[in-house]
Amino acid sequence: MGTIPLLVDTKWLAAHLDDPDLRILDSTTNVIRESGKPDRVVAERAKFEEGHIPGAQFVDLQAELSDPDSHLNFTAPSAEDFARAIERFGISDHSRVVVYGTGSVWWATRVWWLFRLFGFDNAALLDGGWKAWTDEYRPIETGPGRRYERGHFTVRPQRPLVADKNDVLKAIGDGASCTINALAPAIHTGAAPSPYGRQGHIKGSVNVPGLALIDPVSNRFVPLAEIEQIFRDAGALDRKQVISYCGGGITATATAFALALLGRPDSLVYDGSLHEWAPDESLPMETS
Repeated sequence: MGTIPLLVDTKWLAAHLDDPDLRILDSTTNVIRESGKPDRVVAERAKFEEGHIPGAQFVDLQAELSDPDSHLNFTAPSAEDFARAIERFGISDHSRVVVYGTGSVWWATRVWWLFRLFGFDNAALLDGGWKAWTDEYRPIETGPGRRYERGHFTVRPQRPLVADKNDVLKAIGDGASCTINALAPAIHTGAAPSPYGRQGHIKGSVNVPGLALIDPVSNRFVPLAEIEQIFRDAGALDRKQVISYCGGGITATATAFALALLGRPDSLVYDGSLHEWAPDESLPMETS
């Protein structure tokens, strides 16, 4: 059926719902934070069963598409584990995949980024997600979601799209690199308490909040010209290397997705992000 754009709208998806090679994934997730307790990851399967796009399946990002042996949430799995998990959704090498969510866009961009990380380029995001779909009164299904025959997904080596803490350290003060914090401005500056440990941001990093890329009313990405200006103002577009981070490698994938829309699919995501960096007193942070 050919390739799929990085970003599809509701009209496109509605027209292709019956395509035999199309697979739709809802990756809605929430993180519940309580003082003094570890973050609790909630996969919103129950909400999915209350209503979802026809033909969609629910993917549990933490349980199905993350490394089960990592001490951090949402760490990228091995190529073998990713392929096995994706096959269960009926996804094969020839499939086209659309990912969406019912809340923040970055839960969907995380799944898109994992597909790209493992060499699959026929995955897209539904612009506006569930909100855009329901705002237009398009058809919905209820229940556990459609089941498909197991797919055949080739195990591919991981692309060089992941940064570790040593890569981030080397980027500090490197004029060829731009390190971007995708968290809210108040967390970046240290004005607000950080749920990740030390306040502030990785030394030398600039702030491009994930929310700045999304229209707050429609939940769609802002126009491409506006996205380009945001990254130009941040100094990212004239750098050889861009590394994005956030709290746990989720919101940072929205940055990676937006850069891909601008023709920069080679940006890196610091998968450990502040969950790894902030507790380590040897790694430099700053405020303001």
